[in-house]
Amino acid sequence: MTRTVELPLWLFVLILAFAAITFASHFLFPSVRWFFRRRLERAVARLNERLQRPIQPFKLAGRHDMIQRLIYDPRVSKAVQKHAIDTGVPEAVASEQAQRYAREIVPSFSAFAYFSFAIRLARLLSNAFYNVRLTYQDEAAINSIDPDATVVFVMNHRSNMDYVLVTYLAASRSALSYAVGEWARVWPLSRLIRAMGAYFIRRKSGSDLYRQVLASYVSHATQAGVTQAMFPEGGLSLTGKLGRPKLGLLKYIIDGTGPEGRDVVFVPVALNYDRVLEDTILTAAAKDSDRRFRARIGVVTRWSVKQLWRRLIGRYKRFGLASVRYGMPISLNSFRKEHERDLTTDLARELMQRIASALPFVPLPAACRVLEQHGAISEDDLKTQLLIMAGDELMEGAEVAVQDGIDQLVDRRLVVRERGMLRPSGQRSDLLAYYAASTSTLLQPIDAADAKDNSAIAGS
Repeated sequence: MTRTVELPLWLFVLILAFAAITFASHFLFPSVRWFFRRRLERAVARLNERLQRPIQPFKLAGRHDMIQRLIYDPRVSKAVQKHAIDTGVPEAVASEQAQRYAREIVPSFSAFAYFSFAIRLARLLSNAFYNVRLTYQDEAAINSIDPDATVVFVMNHRSNMDYVLVTYLAASRSALSYAVGEWARVWPLSRLIRAMGAYFIRRKSGSDLYRQVLASYVSHATQAGVTQAMFPEGGLSLTGKLGRPKLGLLKYIIDGTGPEGRDVVFVPVALNYDRVLEDTILTAAAKDSDRRFRARIGVVTRWSVKQLWRRLIGRYKRFGLASVRYGMPISLNSFRKEHERDLTTDLARELMQRIASALPFVPLPAACRVLEQHGAISEDDLKTQLLIMAGDELMEGAEVAVQDGIDQLVDRRLVVRERGMLRPSGQRSDLLAYYAASTSTLLQPIDAADAKDNSAIAGS
């Protein structure tokens, strides 16, 4: 036992390394994790004191634990069995497929990443690009929402800035959980988005197993009271008009709750901009036969460098007004009592109508609407009409905002200014029509065929 044993140096180093790893994993790492976990819990407790809707424990749960909850959900287990029978694969293979879907969907929320990084970045970008404005149709109705209810913000989708803008403006209320599509599944962006609490969905999936895993996750999050945000149109508007809603996520939320459980309150949120950053890309996509949104990384990079250079040389101008307006909320329990027959479609229609009625006044799109109707108008008359249309919405700075909107139209050559008159230039009629359409509140009715076609997953 006391004899000397000779070992090669590499083997001795390897033994020491394994010993160090074993010591750390059994004694050091658990203590370190406990230490940081306790600090995180205290930080979240302090954060919840200033949030109107505290962060729910479900949102703070470990990602592995959330995945396990999904896998052992009875509804997912039945879907696994059915998938195995339908495809002829062993049940173990179908179960592994369900696990892959769960790992793809489930976020890994970090309160530090969300409130220390994401909120600050959202504030910086929002105020760098726009003059940001938040209004309410009825602020008292928003503030009186049952604190125990699950809140779902339902928004029209104008720009990818929507995510940034609403995250910034809702920072004092709660941490939002978004459903994001395939565009965000790019490393390292995907890691950041998961840390912000967003969950990934596939816009189109022919797999019933996938849809059940997603439905189960949405159901768990809704029952746990997680504050969510969704775009019922499923994607960016290519024409400027409000689109027909897709019913997938909305149906999952409704099916995952009952009249006797936690209420769900839907808050319509209407957004509009003096300038949509992707407007030329969107109008070009509207002309394509496949209507696909294309934004190459090179185009985005060149645009970003151009804006940075303008800021450095002192020629940078913000893109006008970005306006967000909260509409009248809808309680699911109350709505359910009056619309039992076709609840999902009726609720989708009502939400889109409330978004339409809450659309805020923004000078540039309103000017496009007037110019589209009149063809040519004196600049003074246009200003007068826009100020009348604005009413009390802009209050202080209304004249400056209106003048800025008109100047943007002239600078972008959408409108020609001649001897005090303004008229469409004819060069960018698609953009003029795109912005004019965003002021329209007319909605296409949703018939039974549309509801059936749109019952697929609503992407974002």
